[in-house]
Amino acid sequence: NSSDLSPSSFILASIPGLEAAHSWIAMLLCSVYILAVTGNCAVLFIVKTEPSLHAPMYFFLCMLAAIDLALSTSTVPRVLSFYWFNTREISFGACLVQMFLIHTLSAIESTVLLAMAVDRYVAICHPLRHAAILTNAATAKIGLVAMARGVLFFLPLPLLLLPLPFCSSRVLSHSFCLHQDVMNLACANTTPSVVYGLTAILLVMGLDAILICLSYVLILKAVLRLASWKERLKVFSTCVAHICVVLAFYVPLIGLSVVHRFGKDLAPLVHITMGNIYILVPAVLNPIIYGVRTKQIQRRILNLI
Repeated sequence: NSSDLSPSSFILASIPGLEAAHSWIAMLLCSVYILAVTGNCAVLFIVKTEPSLHAPMYFFLCMLAAIDLALSTSTVPRVLSFYWFNTREISFGACLVQMFLIHTLSAIESTVLLAMAVDRYVAICHPLRHAAILTNAATAKIGLVAMARGVLFFLPLPLLLLPLPFCSSRVLSHSFCLHQDVMNLACANTTPSVVYGLTAILLVMGLDAILICLSYVLILKAVLRLASWKERLKVFSTCVAHICVVLAFYVPLIGLSVVHRFGKDLAPLVHITMGNIYILVPAVLNPIIYGVRTKQIQRRILNLI
């Protein structure tokens, strides 16, 4: 029975009743994508050409920019093709590759955010040891560990889906491929895939979130030991940009997970909107947040203009 075999393709989700507005939706997504690409490329260029920014915190920021570029580029062009040219089908292999890239890059970004939290902790709680602990070599090793961690934890996800038979329905809930979405279309026992997917997310994103919170508890304790409120605010203000970036990453991630877990009866618009927010919002906000909060980046942007 051909319905029990792996499908040759999946069908990307569209918003019922808004087919006539696809061109406008594509223009909006394209504008946001161009803004994300421009902002992150500007961050990479400014940090590369400004010697005063050659420090671990800004190297981590470059890693975030590169991850956001890769994550948005692995999804948005395909989404734009769907909205502009109505190419709703995506091949089974391309879907698995896209799914692997989305989850792996998200895991790498989570690890980099944890490294940035550790950087803030060392800079505030052990300022005299900061230069000795977070050297350029250590920063590069952290980047490699983040990449290896993401690949090793999330490479099994598409491999677990490969042998599964799929039912006749091939319609996804998003305009791109996610593990939970593809897995729900299988007509076989998906318990190993469910268990491994949940375990990987908890051991990467969940553990990172806990350690980031722990870092800020220690930072807050150190800040509260300072003599005056003015000094406390000045020191803690160096963490504001990172806190905003963490929220911009984890809030859409949690929202998307909640929609998948409890929102099966929600309108397709909610699923598609949450998916696009998860992909695009961090990529757009990260360079804006650090551009607003970092005087060196502000000055460099003004000089470029």
